[in-house]
Amino acid sequence: MILKGKKTILRPIRISDTLNFVKWSRDSDVNKFTTRRKSNKKEIEKWIKSIPKDKTQKQFAIETKEGMHIGSIQLLEINKPDKNALFAIFIGDKDYWSSGYGYDASRLLIDHAFNKMKLHKLYLNVYDYNKRAIGLYKKLGFKIEGTRRENIFYNNKFHDEYLMGLLSREWKK
Repeated sequence: MILKGKKTILRPIRISDTLNFVKWSRDSDVNKFTTRRKSNKKEIEKWIKSIPKDKTQKQFAIETKEGMHIGSIQLLEINKPDKNALFAIFIGDKDYWSSGYGYDASRLLIDHAFNKMKLHKLYLNVYDYNKRAIGLYKKLGFKIEGTRRENIFYNNKFHDEYLMGLLSREWKK
């Protein structure tokens, strides 16, 4: 499946994307917002090969209209009975930060989740020091539903982790 927006194209993640993911996982400016760990080529390839087998997720590479692979976006833990899923986005290429690509890609996948998949709720976790992502999520309509206080230890300091959610009726407004 391919989804097309104004600035981005969401397409299946390919083995040829491996080296980008490895590079981004090794960049501390990037990975501090995600797992905060480095991955190697073998781990990334194994992950990419596992994607089509897992029916509880939809994962896409984010490409610019010009064909540049800049990140990924996912619906994980898709729970059909409860009609919800974990939303995640990752812009690994720093040249594309704060340029509207994350917003465009997010709108595409959220619209697909609510209007095509008929999900009721999307939820996510975000670290308190990821101000850019928090701003994006609020712009998209996500609301803070809770806080895991001092749940993340990063840069010799404890940080809160926010739990955010978006309901389909809020999206349709």
